[in-house]
Formats: sequence, C-alpha cells, structure tokens
Amino acid sequence: MTALETTDQLFFGRAEAALDRAGAERRLAGALAGSDDGELFLEYRESEQLSLDDGRIRSAGFDTSLGFGLRAVAGEATGFAHAGEISEDALARAAASVAAVAAGHSGVVSEPPRQTNARLYTDANPLGAADFPARTAVLSEIDAYARGKDSRVVQVMASLGGEWQAVQILRADGGRVADLRPLVRLNVTLVVEQDGRRETGSYGTGGRFGYAALVAPAAWRAAVDEALRQALVNLDSVPAPAGEMEVVLGSGWPGILLHEAIGHGLEGDFNRKKTSAFAGLLGSRIAVPGVTVVDDGTLPDRRGSLTVDDEGTPTSRTVLIEDGILVGFMQDRLNARLMGVRPTGNGRRQSYAHAPMPRMTNTVMLGGTHAPEEMIRSVKRGLYAVNFGGGQVDITSGKFVFSASEAYLIEDGKVTAPVKGATLIGNGPDALTKVTMVGNDMALDPGIGTCGKNGQGVPVGVGQPTLKMAGLTVGGTAT
Repeated sequence: MTALETTDQLFFGRAEAALDRAGAERRLAGALAGSDDGELFLEYRESEQLSLDDGRIRSAGFDTSLGFGLRAVAGEATGFAHAGEISEDALARAAASVAAVAAGHSGVVSEPPRQTNARLYTDANPLGAADFPARTAVLSEIDAYARGKDSRVVQVMASLGGEWQAVQILRADGGRVADLRPLVRLNVTLVVEQDGRRETGSYGTGGRFGYAALVAPAAWRAAVDEALRQALVNLDSVPAPAGEMEVVLGSGWPGILLHEAIGHGLEGDFNRKKTSAFAGLLGSRIAVPGVTVVDDGTLPDRRGSLTVDDEGTPTSRTVLIEDGILVGFMQDRLNARLMGVRPTGNGRRQSYAHAPMPRMTNTVMLGGTHAPEEMIRSVKRGLYAVNFGGGQVDITSGKFVFSASEAYLIEDGKVTAPVKGATLIGNGPDALTKVTMVGNDMALDPGIGTCGKNGQGVPVGVGQPTLKMAGLTVGGTAT
C-alpha cells in the first residue's frame, strides 16, 4: 500500500472522520482563493515512551493524535487554523478563519512542489503493541548489564521512545503528497560513585527506522559501555581552566555548536527579515578556506531526514557555505517566494497545530585533510572538547555559550587530564574565521538531536570532522 493510500484510509476512510476527500478539496480551494500559497496538512501520530530508573520501570506511556492545520498565505501575511479532529464542521470553521487573510488580495497560488519517488526510510510503524513487553525487558537488561560492568555504578536511567507519523498535504491546485515517518531513540544515563564523589555519563542513539536496531544486545550494550566510559572519565576530572586558548572540537555530536551558533543564522526567515548576523552577506567570505557546510535532508534513515518537508517539498542537499563563501540559505516556501529563490525543502513544523517555518534537517561541515592526531600535536596549551551538553545562542548577534560534557586539557601536544565545567564562549560569524585545521574524520551524530525554534521542536541531525580553532574563550572554574 502506498503512503497516499495509507493516509487516505486514516483521514478519509473512517466513518467517524466525517470528511471525504472531495469535501476537503472544496473547502481548501475556497479557503485559499486569492492567496499566494497555502495547504491543508493532515496528521496522525502514534508515540510511546518507556523509562527505567533505579531498577524499576518508572513510566510507560502511549499516545495518539489526529488533526489538521490549514494555512493561507497572502504576501507576508499568514492565516492559520488547526483542530484536533478531522471533520467537515471543523474544516469549515478553519476555512472561514484563514480566508480572511487574503481578503482583497489577488494572488495566484504559487507553483506546486516538484514530485519525488524517493523513500528515505521505511513506511513500517515501529510501535507494535505485541512487542511492548519485550521493550520493557530490554530496559531491565540494560540496568542489570550496567551494574554488572562496574561496582561503582549506583544509578541507571534508561529510556526507549518511538513514534510513527503519517501526514498528507493537500494543495488548492489539486496536488497531494503523503509521508509515513518512523522515529526511535534509546538513551542511557549512568551515575557512578567513588570515594564519595559522584559523576554522570550519558549516551543516546536513534533514527528513522524500527526498534530492532536499538534493542539488539550489541546496540544497547554499546550504549551502556559508552555512558559508563564517560562517567568514569568524569570521576578523574579536574576543574577546567579559563581564558583564551586553542580548542580542538571532536567529530560528530560537537557539530551541535555549528548547528546552533551558525545554522540558525542561515535560515531564510532570519535573513529575509535581516535579523541574522549573516544577513546581506550572500556571496561574501564568512569563513576560512576549507570550511564547507551543507544541510542535507536526504540522508537515509537519519533522525533529521525527511522524504518531503511539511509543505510537501522534497528535501535536498543545500550547500550553505562553500570553501568559506556564503552561497545559500535554508528556505521554506513563503520565505523563498519573498526572496525570489526556490524552496530547499526546509519547511518544517512540530505538528498539525503549528505553521511551518524554515528549519534545519541534518546540518554538517564536510571533512578536510588533517588527521586529528596532527591537530592535537600542534597545540601547546588548549582544550580538547569531545562532547557537548546544553548551550545558548543569540541569533541576531551570533553570540553563543556552550558547556562541554567531556573535555580534556592539551599540554605540549598531548591529551592529558579530563576537565569539568568547561564552557566555550564566542560568536558564530567570528568562530568561522578561527578554524585553522579541518579534520579528515567527518562523522554524524548518533541520532539524538532535537531543535527548538519559536516554541516548536523538531528532530534534527548534526555532524562535523575534528576541528582546530584558534583563540576561543574558555570559561572554567579552576582557581
């Protein structure tokens, strides 16, 4: 069964839906009369979350949601209405509300998204009820394995989460596109204690596939082993130094700094409104030669990937920075039309209750030519930041503060003591000019990213090679 056939059954094939496709298309055409763009976004979602703490299943939840979002766009104005039911009455009320935005406007509905036959992930729903007991058993096995690995483990927290999202997008020109989206994730956090000192280590992984890849013993044991390694490293950590120094960023998940400090500033809406630190710099050098950054929503099975975005546009590999030159932005349909460019498949929304906006998918810096060992050897005194926790960024100025969850001192070209409490302070545009070496070990994150913007959260991916940066400010607690 195709995605369109499956979603037709979900949205139009049930008596309780009280809506047929022909009726939906009529309401949509009326609501968008005179508009420049818009769509009816139909969504059904199943989600579950299981968590274990201290040897017991602490929570187990399952939820379903069904609803629609209706949007009409006239110029820069957007009319948006949503409902947690799919019915003729609800759609009629929404249509009357959003039609007001185009009153007196004489737009012609924009060219529809191109079609695609690509499928970047399985259509299968990972949330089989029959497998629920097996998933709870895996969490208990994680607890037993972690405690058996090391007697210093005093607390084990683990969770499994998954969802299956079915969407269909209808346009006033008769276009229809559907997508079936699986998403799963495993997280493990361990607390270890030695001589009265407690430290924590965490690891997570996931993507757009079924649970099988996570509940296989080799997979969850690897997650436990990595969480334990981090926790034991932190037991030996010393307070981080403070000051301006050279910093080597590890590959993979440290790309979250790139995502936050630079990626948001390359989204179309911030640049159209000239609130981004990169506004007006298209075609200019904003980074040193060798720095190339892409946003790629077409990577199979990745957490941030989408066959089509939430406006129906196929995702793409969008080059943002090429060899240090700013060459493009991430675009949804509205901002692309107003800026006179093509949409890039980055129109995303958290759910049917939210209007789409330009968002990242998998944002990656491509690899260079230097070996990571070469970078370490070149540093007299600095910081090697392997993993990051939270951070904050100001989009307008590009200023950022990020905390390192795993970091080490570099002394005389060698990695020495692990440090605790290190933060990186700087601003995105300036940081791009401080890259002095780009590694040959580009890696993607393990599949754990969630991006927030304007109150909406969506799954994303990040990636980068090991990077050496000169003159970053490190905040620390060493006296």
